[in-house]
Amino acid sequence: MIHARHGFFPMLLAAVLGACAQSPPPEAPPQPGGATGPAAAAAPDDPSPRFIGIVGPRAQHDPPFLGVPETNFYCLRSFIDRQTGETLHQIYVSDSYTGPERQWNAARDNAGHPLRFLEISRHEITCTNGCSYAEEFAADIPESELRANPQGLSVTFAARSGAAKTIQISASQVTAQLAAVDARHDLLHPAADQSSPSAHQKLE
Repeated sequence: MIHARHGFFPMLLAAVLGACAQSPPPEAPPQPGGATGPAAAAAPDDPSPRFIGIVGPRAQHDPPFLGVPETNFYCLRSFIDRQTGETLHQIYVSDSYTGPERQWNAARDNAGHPLRFLEISRHEITCTNGCSYAEEFAADIPESELRANPQGLSVTFAARSGAAKTIQISASQVTAQLAAVDARHDLLHPAADQSSPSAHQKLE
């Protein structure tokens, strides 16, 4: 099993994440507990020929903004490097709100350890009768942490405004995401997977 910390893979992948984030995860039938979809599904378009994107079931962190569907949700997403087999996992968040601009800029896990934060987009919706904003952001989750928490885990985001938001990733989301990632790894590297149960590459 190969470990890569602060390596080239995250820098290379960062260049293509923005394009992936602009297309919301595919719709799926509602599931109990606010999540959607029975399992993680491959994104309709890979972020680049080199990477495979897998977007997990959605769940609401707040009610849809002004009743508009596809707002105020979060999901797990994973990116597999076709060439090396390395995998990057993230929690992706879409946040729409009225009030002072939050400017989300940091994340930490449930043990208080900082996670790599990615600001994807931030824009003003309207400033008629008060301002409203929409932000998209994500945080990396080490694969070791994801696999060590099959019961689920939490990520807390912090903003320059002083706001904080803790998002609970459910056991079903973790299970679905890892199953989808492992299935794709098996398709990409069947010989390696048969010779070693721990052959999946991972990024921490």
